[in-house]
Amino acid sequence: MSNDSSLLSLILFTPLVGALVLLFVPKRQEDAIRWIANVTVAIGFLVSLPLWFRYDSANPDFQFVERLPWIPSIGAEYFLGVDGFSVLLILLTTLMGVIAVLSSWTAIQMRVKEYYIFLLLLQTGMIGAFVSLDFLLFFLFWEVMLVPMYFLIGIWGSDNRLYSAIKFFLFTLVGSVIMLLGILAVYFYSHEVTGVYTFDVTQFHQLDIPFNMQWWIFLAFFLGFAVKVPMFPFHTWLPDAHTDAPTAGSVILAAVLLKMGTYGFIRFSLPILPEATVAFVPLVAGLSIVGIVYGALVAMAQRDWKRLVAYSSVSHMGMVMLGMFALTPVGITGSIVQQLNHGISTGALFLIVGIVYERRHTRLISEYGGLSKVMPVYAAVFLIMTMSSIGLPTLNGFIGEILILQGVFVVQKTWAFFAASGIVLGAAYMLWLYQRTMFGTVTNPKNENLPDLTMREFVTFVPLLLLAVWIGLYPKPFLDRLETSVDKVMMRVNSDYTPRFAAVLDTEPGEGAGTRAAAVIEAPVRGGGR
Repeated sequence: MSNDSSLLSLILFTPLVGALVLLFVPKRQEDAIRWIANVTVAIGFLVSLPLWFRYDSANPDFQFVERLPWIPSIGAEYFLGVDGFSVLLILLTTLMGVIAVLSSWTAIQMRVKEYYIFLLLLQTGMIGAFVSLDFLLFFLFWEVMLVPMYFLIGIWGSDNRLYSAIKFFLFTLVGSVIMLLGILAVYFYSHEVTGVYTFDVTQFHQLDIPFNMQWWIFLAFFLGFAVKVPMFPFHTWLPDAHTDAPTAGSVILAAVLLKMGTYGFIRFSLPILPEATVAFVPLVAGLSIVGIVYGALVAMAQRDWKRLVAYSSVSHMGMVMLGMFALTPVGITGSIVQQLNHGISTGALFLIVGIVYERRHTRLISEYGGLSKVMPVYAAVFLIMTMSSIGLPTLNGFIGEILILQGVFVVQKTWAFFAASGIVLGAAYMLWLYQRTMFGTVTNPKNENLPDLTMREFVTFVPLLLLAVWIGLYPKPFLDRLETSVDKVMMRVNSDYTPRFAAVLDTEPGEGAGTRAAAVIEAPVRGGGR
């Protein structure tokens, strides 16, 4: 066995070990608790870094695989592995964990011990969902994430925290229970065909499920994942949860938890249910377009700073779903890249709101104005992240948006038009927010002596700023890691690309995603409707 044989378990259980250590620290020693939590997530990020360097992007199979019996009587296993999608999302999760925990240092003053234990448990749940290749194990981690997030909102949130926490819990739980029925349907069909009881996702990817059955299973998965994305009309829990969550909760929710839904579609729905996926393209594309435009228009009407950023997430995630369900290699690649970009830019925007909220205890946009005069460093960071969210060329948002638009355009030009209108509206509400809060004169005397970013606060932004510029200027390392994973999904879900891929896959691994994308962009899409 290689040195990497237990790497995923190490990444998965590092936060859990930190949470267990915290259980034995007296709750009065708040600084010790903060230090332990910060060191734990820092170690968690460091142990995840080998995934970036050791992942072989030319190999289409799952890597770093670990497999042990778990519940043999029903065929469930402790089965972990990663491909290009999950590698990038795990690295995003461990990085955002570091930022979320560090950003909480002064913001959380009550029940400090319980707060950090819940944050670390949440981290374990999220990583577990991204590394699981056993469907039952995935479902276990999927449900585990619910509990700490419920408490983070319900205990450390703002005014309507209990309402928001219960709404978040119930929406996600209903979706999850229906998704479980879908998982069981695949499980029993797999047994019917092979004679073996298993929850092995790699086996499910090989199944040829009858279309009538696929249709119902797709709907069950759709409800589970669409609530989490969240897609219109299942999005109503999100603005409430974001508005009332503590800053770190909002950061994790925006940067990672929403990606669980999109990851579920790309890992399970598309490869296991290819015919049903194609059949549902018009519906999903329609809902995505409504989400893009509706989310942007409602964001423009918000008076609450945090709520505006929350509705921007509805719009951005609609864009991610539209790119994915274009069912083109470029669209799916753009969809994954845009998930990372959304995590970086929206995570940073929630940190930005949290910093002024900690100083002023109000999120009303009208309470601010002229902050660039008193907080110049803060205003500069906010400007870069605003441009990242808008998709300014040379920053990360542009790369994801251009790939999605390119992937969607070859399928249906009308969809591309609506997606582009969402980008224009996004620029409108973000620039409006920036102008209202940062420019002009300081009319409110409470804002005259606000302190600028502390060194700790600035450090939380540094990795996000660097990533925004890196992906914007040189996205190739990220696109390369997605190549073979996208190809595998495309072979299952859109066979019209298969002849092209046969030629493209023979190219040298070093030729990069750009070559591959160029070779397949022209192929028609089955079921897309021109």
